[in-house]
Amino acid sequence: MRLTVFLLVLLAGLGAPRARAQVLKPGFDKAEYLEMIRLHCRQGGTDSMWWAGIPKPQRFALAYRSPTSPLDNRWDLWAHPGPQPQAVISLRGTTGKAESWLANMYAAMLPAVGELQLGGGRKFVYHLADNPQAAVHAGWLLSLAFMADGIVHTVDSCYRHGTRDFIIMGHSQGGGVAFLLTSYLRNLQQQGRLPADLRLKTYCSAGPKPGNLYYAYDYERATYGGWAVNVVNPADWVPEVPLTTQTVGDFNPVNPFVGVSEIIKKQKFPKNLLARHAYRQLDGPARRSQRRYQRYLGGYVGKAIAKAVPGYRGPAFYPSSNYMRAGNTVALPADAAYYAKYPNDPRQLFRHHLFQPYYYLAERLP
Repeated sequence: MRLTVFLLVLLAGLGAPRARAQVLKPGFDKAEYLEMIRLHCRQGGTDSMWWAGIPKPQRFALAYRSPTSPLDNRWDLWAHPGPQPQAVISLRGTTGKAESWLANMYAAMLPAVGELQLGGGRKFVYHLADNPQAAVHAGWLLSLAFMADGIVHTVDSCYRHGTRDFIIMGHSQGGGVAFLLTSYLRNLQQQGRLPADLRLKTYCSAGPKPGNLYYAYDYERATYGGWAVNVVNPADWVPEVPLTTQTVGDFNPVNPFVGVSEIIKKQKFPKNLLARHAYRQLDGPARRSQRRYQRYLGGYVGKAIAKAVPGYRGPAFYPSSNYMRAGNTVALPADAAYYAKYPNDPRQLFRHHLFQPYYYLAERLP
């Protein structure tokens, strides 16, 4: 596997455009992001609708394409040779297959540290955040589980042959997985299982919310200084999902709600009854919503997941559905000129989510 990938990187280098040496730097870079869109939209295979009107990549050449996983996930390796070689790990987003949509719908949360049994004796041990309250999207974690080994082996192989700079790129579902892959690889660095001088930069494009607030805190600390951005079109609904419910259980252990019951008990009759009723009216619906969320998008969808991935078993769901966006967000300029070109149309649910509007808006950035 490693030798094969290295040879492919070399072959890609022979045909790739020669550009000046460029060291990977933190922060959003317009030209860099446009190149990420140019190469990432080629995940569509032979279907040119995915990249219609978008030029070919200018700096990178395709070096490797992974096999497809049980949930129809796939990743590409793109290489840029020269004095300062770079590589891009491009994670495919949602496809038209039912398995791919199952990964999205499997939206209960799992702890950010744990182990997944993948069947056939395979397991995926992961550590995505240090905070014990951190939790992430179950479906995208499972998507990552089937790709992680291949990605790590490839990164290691490229590193051994001189590549120090890696960009992680994902759009849509690929963006959701890119969050988790970033956390996974950075933790391997902390453990000494990947080199400390390996530079990682992440572009999540149209990325949905990957986990709860405590995962977002950890992700932002790990990528502090501009090493990860999430580029969003404000007209796009995908960055607004999954649906979110916040309960009092989602707060830090020290919070004003901890002693509410005792405070209410100390009130005189009938104020205590009225206060208890009001509090339950406020707290109860959110708790019921969270339990239903977990039952339907965890338990019921999990049964379909088990059919698609025989032998799969994961840890108990984390009791939360408090999804939050993560990382440094770059909002593209969706103004009146944009809506004149891409008007809202209820019949075109993905109009604002496709590569073309993202590329158009990014080009308009100063």
